[in-house]
Amino acid sequence: MEKIDIRELEAKLLYEFKDKSLLNEALCHSSFVNEQINSSLADNERLEFLGDAVLNLIVGHILMKRFPDLKEGDLSRMRANLVNESQLAEIARTIDLGSYILLGKGEIQTKGKEKNSILADTFEAVIAAIYIDDDFDAAFKIIDNHFATKLNSITISTANRDYKGKLQELVQTTHKVIPSYRVVYESGPDHDKTFNVKVTVCELQAEGTGRSKKAAEQNAARKALEILFAE
Repeated sequence: MEKIDIRELEAKLLYEFKDKSLLNEALCHSSFVNEQINSSLADNERLEFLGDAVLNLIVGHILMKRFPDLKEGDLSRMRANLVNESQLAEIARTIDLGSYILLGKGEIQTKGKEKNSILADTFEAVIAAIYIDDDFDAAFKIIDNHFATKLNSITISTANRDYKGKLQELVQTTHKVIPSYRVVYESGPDHDKTFNVKVTVCELQAEGTGRSKKAAEQNAARKALEILFAE
């Protein structure tokens, strides 16, 4: 079995596990476990499931405290922009989590340690492992710390930049239609993709780019709104 330096990762996480086996499980991708003969190892998918819930709960809690006057819809959009695959993968890279993930040979050959999906899922599993190893407060402290930069960059104005929502509200009111979005093309490696999305509404079309599909859709909606207001 591949050796990993648990203590090194714990230092980067700013958390020391009482039960090291929890962290080991969080780092075991299903592709690795499936290649082990007569192994009692568990993959990290169950922990990933729990970690997703823990992350959403804690980030939601932090946002409610920071923005007491915001409505549920704005808070939901904020949380969705923070707890998603690309953002979680970005945080995972700050602690070099990919270096510690145990992958099968096929995933290693396809550079699985750099894939956003694997990085994000493993980060969620690690959060769940911390939650089980200690308690809610320990998980809260870790999330608050590792999300600090992203949380501090949020302002009320960013919460109001829901161009997709504004576009849909406008055209539904005036034309009784819903905008449709389509990915025109993707470029770049899996861990650093750029998306180009086209929005079509009535006879109007606009394109936007972004580092995620959601960001590209928001940019396309923003450009569509600019065209509509100019007209």
